[in-house]
Amino acid sequence: MFAIVRTGGKQYRVAADQKIVVDRINGEVGDKIALDDVLMMGEGADLKDAAKEVVHAEIVEQAKSKKIKVYKKKRRHGYERTQGHRQQLTVLKITALGGKAPAKKAAPKAEAKADDSSEAKAPETKAAESKAAPKKAPAKKATAKSETKTETKAAAEKKAPAKKKAPAKKAATAKSDAKSDDAAE
Repeated sequence: MFAIVRTGGKQYRVAADQKIVVDRINGEVGDKIALDDVLMMGEGADLKDAAKEVVHAEIVEQAKSKKIKVYKKKRRHGYERTQGHRQQLTVLKITALGGKAPAKKAAPKAEAKADDSSEAKAPETKAAESKAAPKKAPAKKATAKSETKTETKAAAEKKAPAKKKAPAKKAATAKSDAKSDDAAE
């Protein structure tokens, strides 16, 4: 019997007691996990709907793949970069195929949690929460000194004459015009 499962954006064909290497899955070595994204399950030509099926696996190892080097270069620009990368991997051992997906329990309503938590809080925790709340800083008042400084800077900028542009070199253009007139004759 085999199954097609999807994990980490990739699809894997798995069978019982098989080891597969997939992208990192959180967990410790020895943890049992359930792959519930089963696309197809069956044996030979006999295929069945796998929408509610689960593949059970055990984490054998948390590893890294072989290191690859990424090298970038742009010719004639003096640009060179080297970077390395090691993909995080998880080695899984498939323990069982099939079985039903565990039913998900409904979360309790938020109102019930809010009522319980407000009664259970001690006065000390309420005081700590009020201290953690951000306080607004008082607005800074403008002083007469700062106003006069900004006024004097603005007045100085108005009074200062604009920078004069350097006169264009007319002699060079006159020579080139004379040369072109001579060449025209």
